[in-house]
Amino acid sequence: MQDSTDLAQENRTAVDKAVAVLKAFGADRHTGVGVSELGRRAGLSKSTTFRLLAMLQRNGMVDRTGTVYRLGRALEEIGGPAALPAHNSVRDLLTPFLAELFAETHATVQLAMLDGSDVVYLNKLEGANGLRTPSRIGGRMPAYCTAVGKVLLASDASAAEAVLRGPRHAWTRNTLVDEDDLMAELAHVRRTGLAHDRGESMENLYCIAVPVRGHGGRVIASFSVSGDASFRPLRHERVLRSVAFSASRIAASRIRLAA
Repeated sequence: MQDSTDLAQENRTAVDKAVAVLKAFGADRHTGVGVSELGRRAGLSKSTTFRLLAMLQRNGMVDRTGTVYRLGRALEEIGGPAALPAHNSVRDLLTPFLAELFAETHATVQLAMLDGSDVVYLNKLEGANGLRTPSRIGGRMPAYCTAVGKVLLASDASAAEAVLRGPRHAWTRNTLVDEDDLMAELAHVRRTGLAHDRGESMENLYCIAVPVRGHGGRVIASFSVSGDASFRPLRHERVLRSVAFSASRIAASRIRLAA
């Protein structure tokens, strides 16, 4: 005779199981979770979980990077944007500078802020080369594997500590997940004022980022320029720093964010 747990498992429809998988992401919805862990949380076999994730990925409900999954764009579009007032004010003020950066580089450029252990992309302008990047306007990425995120973590000790204490998934073979490696990287960013993503968020994607400072010199946001494997950061570093400097002069007198 079957017990109630076995019967409950049998009676779960495909929709029930898909919802269970989506709920299983929990607080890791932006950082990402592997198939085995999602299956364990959802009470499903690994093979069933993998099939459901493939279906959810086809419909934009989840994104996959390597062996890690996170919630996708379609769910964010259904829920609608949830921008904070501070994000709106920073985006509105700094977007003209982002447009200037785009005009100078003709590359994919992005504006981001920190929210907890993630970066939130406030705006993005796509380069003419059709470069595919994992970021999207209003979307999130773990700060530790992005250039903009490293810039922001390097200036926020409490956020950096939270990232170093928490789990870090290897999005690619280049992702810095070792604590000592990441600490050294953030120290280098603090010294140079420039961060790199060397294929750490997506294979064959290169990105450089610099800070934008507000009142009192506090880092409030970050600009970045992205390219493919042929990307040469020195070609864009000068204009990136110049635009960020101009943006910081305006932001220092116009934006005061709560500490």
